[in-house]
Amino acid sequence: MQTLVRLVLFSFAISWSAASTQDEFWQRLQSLCGQSFAGRMAEGTAPSDAAFGDKVMTMHVRQCGEDEIRIPFFVGEDRSRTWVLTRTPTGLRLKHDHRHEDGSEDAVTQYGGDTADAGTAAQQEFLADAFTGALIPAAKSNIWTMIVEPGQRFTYALRREAENRRFRVEFDLTTPVATPLPPWGSEDK
Repeated sequence: MQTLVRLVLFSFAISWSAASTQDEFWQRLQSLCGQSFAGRMAEGTAPSDAAFGDKVMTMHVRQCGEDEIRIPFFVGEDRSRTWVLTRTPTGLRLKHDHRHEDGSEDAVTQYGGDTADAGTAAQQEFLADAFTGALIPAAKSNIWTMIVEPGQRFTYALRREAENRRFRVEFDLTTPVATPLPPWGSEDK
């Protein structure tokens, strides 16, 4: 009986810890709501990443709800990408909402994944889900990372270990920039 009680208490402590660090991470993102920041590509190992290198990059923490945060990520004039973070019963989820200029969904959209552990108040990792693996077979082992260092930097990164694939964009949180136009597909044009 004592073993069962210890196991239950241990499980509770782990789930409380996960909720606590993920709540802190969520609050860090919430504190940026309404603000926009300039960024730059810090790492890109795929040939296609070169297209990001010379473009102005902007993130706008645009919508912050209790269970959903939407962060459009603009690359130059391309307003097709929005990171969508949601709370789930077991952690946090990251999805990538890709739109065409007319607002319609891209054929490759809504991919992403869920947290597998508590992470930290500063960093959360999202492991590719089954939907992502079916939509983009090469991405079935993707791990996306978001890091929020208040007053310093926001980092969005992708890694795919088997291929040594890396992509990282860093945004300067010390100086907000002008609010950009809405993302493609937004209700307010």
